[in-house]
Formats: sequence, structure tokens, C-alpha cells
Amino acid sequence: MHELEAAVLRLEQQLAAMVTAMCRQDALAIELAAGGLHKALASALNESQRALRGGTVVPVPIKQRLVAASGQVAALRESLARATASLDRAIDVLLPNHAAQGLYDSHGSAVRTSQGTLQA
Repeated sequence: MHELEAAVLRLEQQLAAMVTAMCRQDALAIELAAGGLHKALASALNESQRALRGGTVVPVPIKQRLVAASGQVAALRESLARATASLDRAIDVLLPNHAAQGLYDSHGSAVRTSQGTLQA
């Protein structure tokens, strides 16, 4: 059970790092925090599955912390989606015909294929 609690603590710390980076609007810190958050989420999921497979009853406080972390992740995803949509709208205003102008990203793909949509 100690491993699960440690994994949940790391997850909470990475969530806090992501929130801090987003508040500072620091792209590099966001990228680093996103990588750490991904690893922490995977670790917490693995540890919770291991505990359940082993027949261990996960204490209610740890379950509550996992639920709260899940809610925070969902809120961060929504915030990033809103920021991306806002950026898309700003680009549409500044460069209304940019797709037709042949702009490409660093991989040689068209920057945007349609206006006003989010791309994964």
C-alpha cells in the first residue's frame, strides 16, 4: 500500500507543477510538467491495479485523492482545449487565408487544414 500512496503523492506533485507552469504561461515548464504528469498518472494507475489484483483494499482517503486528481486532470485538459481554441481563433483573425498560403510546420505538414477546429 505504501507504493500506491507514494504514486498518488507523485501524481499530486506533478499536477501542482502543471498548474504552476500553466499559470506562468511557461511553455517549456508546461512541456516538462506534462511529461512528468504522464509518468505519474501511469505509475498511479499501475500501482492501483497492482493493489486491486493483490486483493488489497484501497483505503478511502487514497481513493478520494485519486478521484480528486482525476478531476484536476480533466480540468487541466479542458483549460488546454479552451486555450488552443482561443489561439486558433486568434490565428484565424490574424491570418484568415493562412491555409491557402502554403504554411508548413517543422515536419512539412500543412499548419492547419481547416479553420476553427482543434487538431490532435
